[in-house]
Amino acid sequence: MEDIIVRGAPAEYVCKSGVLDELEDKLQLRGIHQVLIVSGAKSWNAARYYFPNLKNTQVFHTFYEGECSVSEINRVCVLAQSHRVDAIIGVGGGKVLDVVKAAASASRTKSVLIPTLASNCAPWTPLSVIYSDEGVMTHYDVYPMSVDLLLVEPRILVEAPAPLLIAGIGDTLAKWYEADVQIRRLTHPPVALKVAHHTARLCAEEMFDHAERAIVDAKEARVSASFLKVVESIIMLGGMVGGFGDKFGRIAGAHSIHNGMTIAPESHEALHGSKVAYGILVQLLLEQKESEVERLLPFYHKLGLPTSLCELNISETWIEEIAVHATREEESIHNMRSEKITASEVAQVMRDLESFQPVNSETIVEVKTTT
Repeated sequence: MEDIIVRGAPAEYVCKSGVLDELEDKLQLRGIHQVLIVSGAKSWNAARYYFPNLKNTQVFHTFYEGECSVSEINRVCVLAQSHRVDAIIGVGGGKVLDVVKAAASASRTKSVLIPTLASNCAPWTPLSVIYSDEGVMTHYDVYPMSVDLLLVEPRILVEAPAPLLIAGIGDTLAKWYEADVQIRRLTHPPVALKVAHHTARLCAEEMFDHAERAIVDAKEARVSASFLKVVESIIMLGGMVGGFGDKFGRIAGAHSIHNGMTIAPESHEALHGSKVAYGILVQLLLEQKESEVERLLPFYHKLGLPTSLCELNISETWIEEIAVHATREEESIHNMRSEKITASEVAQVMRDLESFQPVNSETIVEVKTTT
């Protein structure tokens, strides 16, 4: 089989209240004396109350300009090089952090990430999802080095809008289904893939056990045990699946459906994890796992995850184009089986999903494995 490259974790990861008070000490230990902070305007407002005064570090700051595109990455890279910084600090959501990872790799600079949302595993993973300036997903870039320092302040995350946490739950649930469809086909998976497979299963189990409670707690701005379990599952466990599973653990059908949806302008208003959650259902129907869809729908409804294009405010008239875009030659949907998946297959199951009715809406959700 193909070689597996393991980039399992950041060089250092800490998740606890008050962790940012240790930021400058951690920078000094790494010989970091000049930094460029990249943040969104909203994310900086969310984080600055907890952000320390860096007394012994020269700080430059720029605001993210709206898309993780080649042009934005180049802009940040040029700033980092012109200021001769030792590290780029990303403060924000997934796209901000993806820009920082890309710019740090291009400028051969250390990366320090401080997420303000628990909406995906971007803080953990050594890759970036690249979009056009218009917001259409174009490709992924994987970097040879993992993140240098990842600090998670849960008090920032619990103040974020609850729909972003819900989207993160959807994105993390996909780790199980997208890793399982690939790894279970292998007769003798290496140890790294066994770690990825087990971790992916744990992602789903933690979501099923704690997501509903975590959402309630998040709406009340309470950093509870369930909230922390969900946050660390989204960021750490979700990142570990791809970190150990490499190409077998990152993406399959669900993310291809997300990518296909970016062709529709109205999809840009929907959150990444919400679109991926919808993509899980499409992937399962492609696998002819209607019973698994039946098990998931009540869980989706409780959490507020979308089960149709209608709930994503995307017209069904886009189905054919989404299907074509989702099945491009380079898309990960083809990782699901040995023969290519066709646009007509995807379009058909998307139409089926719009009118899908579970036989038993009270079915208890369980993680199923065929390995």
